[in-house]
Amino acid sequence: MFTGIIETSGEVIATRQEGGNLVITIQTPIAGELKVDQSVAHNGVCLTVTNIGHDTFDTVAVAETLQKSNLGQLTPGQQVNLERAMVFNGRIDGHLVQGHVDSTGECISRAEQDGSWLFRFRYPATFAGLLVEKGSICLNGISLTIFDVTNSEFSVAIIPYTYEHTNIQYIQPGDSVNLEFDILGKYVARQLAVRS
Repeated sequence: MFTGIIETSGEVIATRQEGGNLVITIQTPIAGELKVDQSVAHNGVCLTVTNIGHDTFDTVAVAETLQKSNLGQLTPGQQVNLERAMVFNGRIDGHLVQGHVDSTGECISRAEQDGSWLFRFRYPATFAGLLVEKGSICLNGISLTIFDVTNSEFSVAIIPYTYEHTNIQYIQPGDSVNLEFDILGKYVARQLAVRS
């Protein structure tokens, strides 16, 4: 489990195909603190650390992950948002995030607003029942509050700290982002579906 509060970022150093899997090598200041078999969220996708170097680590994305996320589009030089699994003895500053990306969304606009940034995203309408005004979403691993929600679009406002410390600063119209919808909404939707 994660919180959607980004701990640090990492730079993609290399990617390589191994069968249907993608091995991703990431350079980050926290590499030395990681251990093999540890879960880390990469742009919101929970992946296992498989190898550790001096200041790098490897992780593997399987075909299912590559189909549902934007990790297959990563290239050397790109920044990835990183969050280690939460510890259950502290505050949850974001919201409960599983690291299981539901879909990708597309940035359709961004605008600076005198010290903050307004982004608008399009998402698949099949997930419309899981989004509510002023609800939570995990976008590239970042816990955010959504507003101006429609059946296919939503907006987020980004404060300077989040802008400066995550890869949202690089997101432009047309770019793909990972989306994980709120787990509470998923459970409610499932219960209603089963009852009807």
